[in-house]
Amino acid sequence: MLKNSQTTPSRLTEEEAVGLGIEALQYLAGDPELLERFLAISGLEAHRLREEASRPAFFAGLLDFFLDHEPTLDAFAAQSGHSPETVVAARAVLERAFGAVPR
Repeated sequence: MLKNSQTTPSRLTEEEAVGLGIEALQYLAGDPELLERFLAISGLEAHRLREEASRPAFFAGLLDFFLDHEPTLDAFAAQSGHSPETVVAARAVLERAFGAVPR
C-alpha cells in the first residue's frame, strides 16, 4: 500500500502504483452507480471485471477513468488520502511498466 506521507508522486514504484489501482478498484466497487458508469464507458461486463483486474495494465485504464472525471478523481482523492497528482503519477508508472496506452 502506498504511504502518502513518505512517498512523493515522482518516486512511486510499480508496486505502489498497482496498489493505488487496487484502492481505486475498491472505491469503485463501493459505489454501484460509479461502477455502472465505469462498465458502460469501458465496455467491460461485470462478470469479466475480476479477470481484467488480474492484469496490472487494467489499472492504467481504471485510473484513466478517474482522471477523466474531476469530481470522481476529487472524491477518490479525498477518501483515499492520495493527492490527484499521486493518481497521475501512478498512471504514468503503470504506462511505463506495463505498456499501457499513453494518455
